[in-house]
Amino acid sequence: MRVLIVEDELFSRQLLEKTLTNWGYEVLAARDGAEALVFAVEHDVRLVIADWMMPVMDGLTLCTKIRDLDRSGYTYFILLTAKHDHEDLLKGLKAGADDYLTKPFEPEELKARVLAGERVVRLENELADRVQSLQATLAELKELRGLLPICMYCKKIRDDRNYWHKVEDYISGHSSAEFSHSVCPECYELHLRTVTKDMSEEDLESKTEV
Repeated sequence: MRVLIVEDELFSRQLLEKTLTNWGYEVLAARDGAEALVFAVEHDVRLVIADWMMPVMDGLTLCTKIRDLDRSGYTYFILLTAKHDHEDLLKGLKAGADDYLTKPFEPEELKARVLAGERVVRLENELADRVQSLQATLAELKELRGLLPICMYCKKIRDDRNYWHKVEDYISGHSSAEFSHSVCPECYELHLRTVTKDMSEEDLESKTEV
């Protein structure tokens, strides 16, 4: 997973970058919120760790601007801050941050919060895939709606390329439905009643002869 870190202090930025790289993450490092916003626009960034207090653009403003981007995937935002006041932390969460980490950070706490963010992003991706699959299924079902040209004699259906198909072939090709053939009561009386009656009489005669 790609992680964008935003920290104006060189040592903290390098420490974050090295730590995350050692854990196997692809890291983009920015010096302030303005540079980070460019990275977020140009790259598929799903997890951001940003310092709150920075020049040019602080972490809170960056969070708001990332939330305003027109993108399909969710970006998990961790606010890195030296602020410990309860009101300040609530302000950060209300601005759109998903989590926060106080400075100086403990590596194990950082790892736990990053893993939590990764789980959220993964679940969001899975949900998006399921929604896309459902939309595709609905699109297939919609193909069966509307006016279908059907032959009044053989009951074949004409598709939009002017080819004629059996009803079961057409429906199978445009949905996940499967067919098993049977006989309705009307057709049984019309086509099979006489046949089964004759068979019964023949069976009876054969038994009588024996």
